[in-house]
Amino acid sequence: NEKKKSKGNRLPCSPSRVLHIRQIPSGVTGAEVVSLGLPFGKVTNLLMLRGKAVYWLQAFLEMASIDAAVSMVNYYTPAAPHLHNQPVFIQYSNYKELRTDNQHNQARPQAALQGVNAVQHGNPGITSALAAEGGVLPSHGSVLRIVVENVFYPVTLDVLYQIFSKFGFVLKIVMFHKNNQFQALLQYADATNAYYAKMSLDGHSIYTGCCTLRIDFSKLTNLTVKYNNDKSRDFTRIDLPFGDGQRTMETSLSTTFATQNIIFPAYTVPPGFAPALSFPQGAALGPLTVTTSAAPGHMTIPGIPGNSVLLVSNLNPEAITPYGLFILFGVYGDVHRVKIMFKKRGIALVQMADASQAQLAINYLNGQKLYGRVMHATLSKYQTIQLPHEGQEDKGLTKDYSNSPLHRFKNPCSKNFQNIFPPSATLHLSNIPPSVTVDDLKNLFTSKGSTVKGFKFFQKDCKMALIQLGSVEEAVHALIELHNHDFGENQHLRVSFSKSTI
Repeated sequence: NEKKKSKGNRLPCSPSRVLHIRQIPSGVTGAEVVSLGLPFGKVTNLLMLRGKAVYWLQAFLEMASIDAAVSMVNYYTPAAPHLHNQPVFIQYSNYKELRTDNQHNQARPQAALQGVNAVQHGNPGITSALAAEGGVLPSHGSVLRIVVENVFYPVTLDVLYQIFSKFGFVLKIVMFHKNNQFQALLQYADATNAYYAKMSLDGHSIYTGCCTLRIDFSKLTNLTVKYNNDKSRDFTRIDLPFGDGQRTMETSLSTTFATQNIIFPAYTVPPGFAPALSFPQGAALGPLTVTTSAAPGHMTIPGIPGNSVLLVSNLNPEAITPYGLFILFGVYGDVHRVKIMFKKRGIALVQMADASQAQLAINYLNGQKLYGRVMHATLSKYQTIQLPHEGQEDKGLTKDYSNSPLHRFKNPCSKNFQNIFPPSATLHLSNIPPSVTVDDLKNLFTSKGSTVKGFKFFQKDCKMALIQLGSVEEAVHALIELHNHDFGENQHLRVSFSKSTI
């Protein structure tokens, strides 16, 4: 009895790349188990075993890094995931790695894992792996075709974005009606996101009893979006026109998302049509839960796409500053306010100029490593950042940058709109004074801890140059440190991410 009591009260395992998943219903495939880990990083191994009861399975899932495993456990601990409508439970394993080479009955789970890796590495040729597990690999890349059946309650572009962005970076959405059906095409940043979204959402309803999603892979490899409006949107291009006869995005967002309610005056929520979808949000910030308010015809989504305030978490409290966040997020939009939480210095709010810029910042910065930690960025439930009241203790953690001269997008005709790129190891430098030499610039970046791998002045304009650093993270740090660097005589360096390499 003492042994049993001791075993029952044993301390939880320390963090490990290997996770133990228990109480998996019989019939769950390896592909479905692997899908639990995909939002948090690469899955490197899988072992599935029969549980003590004939109708339960258990599995060991190996993630590529401890950080990915920790994010997964942190997310699923307060809200257990469901497989085949049954909750499954995830905890750290005593194993530090999995060895499945000589394990019996592991061909099908390993086939599922091989199929997922094929998608992750952009190899659509390996199609038999997941087919054995009842899955389908996206043979045409990252574009999904979505049909919404039984539409008793309207589905907007912003609702689709909120649902599908939980599985990765949504680049473009186009909505249309065909064959008397509501349809949409949605493009992800990569095929892994598309695969995971299809596997998780196909056949589910946005509301209980209606708005059922039927999802296939499209034959298209890339969507062309000409207008940003109610029917189409390119989240990487905030400079697109709205199109003739369409409501502007600004008008749409300000009216549609007033007080965080999506308002459909011509509709009411039918009795019994409770919101149904709840699923992982990227790394660890809680599930999306769509809830209806007391007033008929209103639906509230926490962190709606109309919001311009970002919640940024997993920051390094020893290194991060409001100014650093202002400079970094300012690459993708004009930052008006920044607030680092007083009691939780690893969490901050960043208020962008508008919702489009907020989405752009999420697309490019969520998952970026900053000061040794993988940063998470999502939409906040707050609509604005409040400045501290007079006498309120703040220690300089809240800053107002709404009138900053460093905003890149104040001028609607600025070329900055056409030069927005993801963080890269190569930086574009401009506004370089004639007196500054190659060695001066190399020494400047080296003094900030950067490793200079290459440097090149532009042939036609010696005020501009490219500098290649040791890593993307180094470039991010250098941009924060050296954008607006004062060379003297009112000459300030301009630093941006570049799509080029040297």
